[in-house]
Amino acid sequence: MSRSKTDSGKRPVKIRPPSPKTAPRQTAGRSLSCEPPTKSIIQRRTQSLPSPSERRRLSRRASVRFVDSLGLDLENVKVFKSGEDPFVPEHVLFRLLMNAELASSKGLEISLPYLKPMFSVQPGDCSNFTERLCCQQVCLERVLCYEPGIIGIVQVVNLAFEKEVSVRYSFTNWKSCSETKAYWVVSKFISNGPCCDTFRFHLPVPPYILHPGAVLEFAVCYKVMGMQFWDNNAGQNYKLTCQSYNLPVPKECENSMIHFI
Repeated sequence: MSRSKTDSGKRPVKIRPPSPKTAPRQTAGRSLSCEPPTKSIIQRRTQSLPSPSERRRLSRRASVRFVDSLGLDLENVKVFKSGEDPFVPEHVLFRLLMNAELASSKGLEISLPYLKPMFSVQPGDCSNFTERLCCQQVCLERVLCYEPGIIGIVQVVNLAFEKEVSVRYSFTNWKSCSETKAYWVVSKFISNGPCCDTFRFHLPVPPYILHPGAVLEFAVCYKVMGMQFWDNNAGQNYKLTCQSYNLPVPKECENSMIHFI
């Protein structure tokens, strides 16, 4: 078989094997490789960690400081001058006194103040109560004393629907006074008497006035139809005096009572 003229004119192509890889060229200061540069694996001590000598030097001047949640000092230094006595709260003195009583093995007693009416009989229990009520249109019926204050019951003759009852009282022999409003409770008929309305009032007693000898005075005012009626105990006012009594504390309650106070 004869070859054509075209085939006879071609030269065979030589195939060269691939040359070995050469390192890529690097420009000054910059790498063209995609691989991250290698780093030294030598570990260095952190700058914040003190050396042993520095640690010994810092330990000599270490101190403790107590602060609150805001970082403020908890201590408060007070310098007393000669002759200036420090103020000790009453509840601290009371607790020290109780501890002294327990240490001496004596019976522990607590002095408690209370208000006692200076009238022996409740006004509502007097035989002439209805007569007085019809005469002056308003009467104090009963006084109840308890620790937070005084509760009073007042009867007024029902002269009209719109009415107001208040109590004027003083702890300073009327050098100053205050008033409190009484509130309606119920309407009722008194035996052999008129139709009446019952009112109730409360007098708060501040703890600082509860000392032996203190006196509370008050009178009741009834306002109706543009008129005023008073019950002031025939001009004497209703009076209560502060007294105290000693309450013995059982032995089994002494320790628990100290923790409670």
